[in-house]
Amino acid sequence: MTKFLLIYTGGVRDAQPTPEGSAAIIKDWTDWFDSLGENLVDAGNPTTPMAKTITSDGAVSDGAPGEMVTGYSIIQADSLDAATEATKSCPQLKAGGKVIVYETFNIM
Repeated sequence: MTKFLLIYTGGVRDAQPTPEGSAAIIKDWTDWFDSLGENLVDAGNPTTPMAKTITSDGAVSDGAPGEMVTGYSIIQADSLDAATEATKSCPQLKAGGKVIVYETFNIM
């Protein structure tokens, strides 16, 4: 099986969700992670807007160079198409966000 990096962007972020709203969001993610079973390698975490960009010449600037990443997960699947199919039910999409699926490979 190959590992795939899921990068989350966008989505609605309620600054102060109600306790019920928070519980529903957590349940959606937990249910989705459970549905992946053994194919979930790392559930990941959300990210904050705090970021730095470092270029090849060593220059450092505040922020990301493009759309802000809001989180990540790592899954495994037999193919990019299979990983994409598994990602179609990700709660990030329900929240109006996007998921970018990157195939990874072992180098070490």
